Amino acid sequence: MNIAVCVKQIPDPATPYELDDANHWVIRPEDQVLDDTDRSGVEIALQLAEATDGTVTLYSMGPSGSLQGVRQALAMGADEAVIVEDEGLKGSDALTTARILAAAIQQKGFDLVVAGTESTDGYTGVMPQMMSEFLDVPCLSFARKVDAGDGQVTIERQTSTGYDVVAAPIPALVTVTAGIEPRYPTFKGIMQAKSKPVTTMTAADLGVSQDATQVIRSVEPVPAREAGEIVEDDGEAYQKIVALLEDRKVI
Repeated sequence: MNIAVCVKQIPDPATPYELDDANHWVIRPEDQVLDDTDRSGVEIALQLAEATDGTVTLYSMGPSGSLQGVRQALAMGADEAVIVEDEGLKGSDALTTARILAAAIQQKGFDLVVAGTESTDGYTGVMPQMMSEFLDVPCLSFARKVDAGDGQVTIERQTSTGYDVVAAPIPALVTVTAGIEPRYPTFKGIMQAKSKPVTTMTAADLGVSQDATQVIRSVEPVPAREAGEIVEDDGEAYQKIVALLEDRKVI
């Protein structure tokens, strides 16, 4: 089985993000880490590849930098990586990202595409579904467990009350939750990752337009949290609670 995994390199969350003054875009450093939400996707892909004697190819869009994040995924066990890096793609929205990644994946071919539910530096949560439309395959979302065989993929879709069992024919696209525990890279895996192939492409190589449809007008810091009101109970404090609930139309 040929499995494609969408991964994203992001600035280290432990380091405050910086934005440029002109476009309000995140200034991405040379060293970026693998998005935590993508580790679960890589883990699921590796499990399926091991069960089907398949391959795992990583796909990423953005500045390659030192490849620190991509190498982390390769060290887990992925076979190779494809990175789409293009100055014209800076500031791309979810739709453009989906179109670019779909084109890159189609060029090599696939049986299954695996992605996280959303990135931790964007949080749109819609890119995988858009990509499934471009690939013309069904999308099975919020998977906490994935099985593949006999020409179909079956997942346990996480819900607020448990899970649903959902199946679709292969090829398909699956998004996975962060509840799947990823493996830790071994020393051997880390050393092997240094020599695994990483192909860099541009939008022109894929024959895809670079036109971005997203414009960020302004960015404002989150307001500082204000201290709450302290009410001393003199035996009638419950009336204050009732008044607040009535004011908010709760009762």
